[in-house]
Amino acid sequence: MGSEFIGELIGTFILVLLGNGIVAGNVLDKTKSNNAGWLTITIGWGIAVTMGAFVSGYMSPAHLNPAVTIAFAVAGSLPWASVLPYIAAQMIGAFLGSVVVWLQYKDHYDITEDQGAILGSFATGPAIYNPVTNMISEIVGTFMLMFGILSFSNYDTFPWAGNLVTGALIIGIGLSLGGTTGYAINPARDLGPRIAHAILPIANKGDSDWKYSWIPVVAPIIGALLAVGIYGLI
Repeated sequence: MGSEFIGELIGTFILVLLGNGIVAGNVLDKTKSNNAGWLTITIGWGIAVTMGAFVSGYMSPAHLNPAVTIAFAVAGSLPWASVLPYIAAQMIGAFLGSVVVWLQYKDHYDITEDQGAILGSFATGPAIYNPVTNMISEIVGTFMLMFGILSFSNYDTFPWAGNLVTGALIIGIGLSLGGTTGYAINPARDLGPRIAHAILPIANKGDSDWKYSWIPVVAPIIGALLAVGIYGLI
């Protein structure tokens, strides 16, 4: 369990460091990548997931996502005793990843006054706040992620092919479905950095939007469980 814990922590750290790093570069003032655009963000997140999985995959299953971990436990592919340690590692990794993003871009955080942009470089938020449709967006996005992961396992390919395909799927989800809520599709990816946003002494930061925070935690778990249930019927 020790190596698996470290694997999930490091993998999620890399996922958030590179993923939120691309967002920070886009939204913070006077970066060289300012306003690079949504395509850049979605590709960056695809690379972030791929690299996190590659680095951690020899130590752990590289779930890097509590919704995926819970879904695999429900499917019987992961012992329930591993669930809480995996989630703890993922949360710690996500928190630390955002701390390093803040350190990397600190000069730019110091001059950025847009509180929404600052929060957006840590956690997700809806383009239009509507708890029902926001829930649906995150459920659908995570359903596609989990169903894709389950489907990829049927192919007899080289061992790390799944990492590449999952990264491509993340890009696809972001481009097709991410415009509504920013496609958290991962409770740790959203909650860990949101906690970092609340704790860190970030200049000009506003509220951490706790009113919305439960949606990117609950909805991805529902979406992943639905994927396991429907996949099991095929």
